Amino acid sequence: MRVVVAEDLMLLRDGLIRLLEAHGFEVVAAVGTGPDLLTELVTRRPDVAVVDVRLPPSYTDEGLRAALAARAEVPGLPVLVLSAYVERLYARELLADGHGGIGYLLKDRVSDLDEFVAAIRRVAAGGTALDPTVVAKLLDSRARVLPLDRLTPREREVLGQMAQGRSNAAIGAALFITEKAVAKHTNSIFAKLGLQSSEDDNRRVLAVLAYLDA
Repeated sequence: MRVVVAEDLMLLRDGLIRLLEAHGFEVVAAVGTGPDLLTELVTRRPDVAVVDVRLPPSYTDEGLRAALAARAEVPGLPVLVLSAYVERLYARELLADGHGGIGYLLKDRVSDLDEFVAAIRRVAAGGTALDPTVVAKLLDSRARVLPLDRLTPREREVLGQMAQGRSNAAIGAALFITEKAVAKHTNSIFAKLGLQSSEDDNRRVLAVLAYLDA
């Protein structure tokens, strides 16, 4: 699995490279600036990118803006944001672009390396890995609230697990139900929240946003 890493601190960048290579990933590029990240993402089109938010030259939101620009050029390009900060405006845009393959984790919450590697693989496969704390901070008073009162207690449990970025199989294991039952609950959740199937919307992300907003 080919990975592009973007981290301006050399020691952290080197540590990420060693960690990824130790778990069988091929790091095809490791950069420290926003412009270099955009160039590498568009030209190399990796299986996944691990991106810090704040990169030179502005040290504000260069990483996120580069990721957004790259996904505009290569729709669905998998990106896992790994940062100590939450940039609300661009992060919401990244999560809502509807193509999937998105992760957003806080650095100080990544304590389990196996879970971190699993999150990278999940994002590379087109899934999501969303830290609930991150997503909650992205929501503001203008966010659209979808009705959750029609969900059953079990559906709320499934949606809560979904908010942690877990797959149907992982949700089933956590709740002691079959994967088929999880899929049934998930489809019911989408229907009750009015999330119709669409090529432009990632229904799991929209459902999670609704859950956290409520």
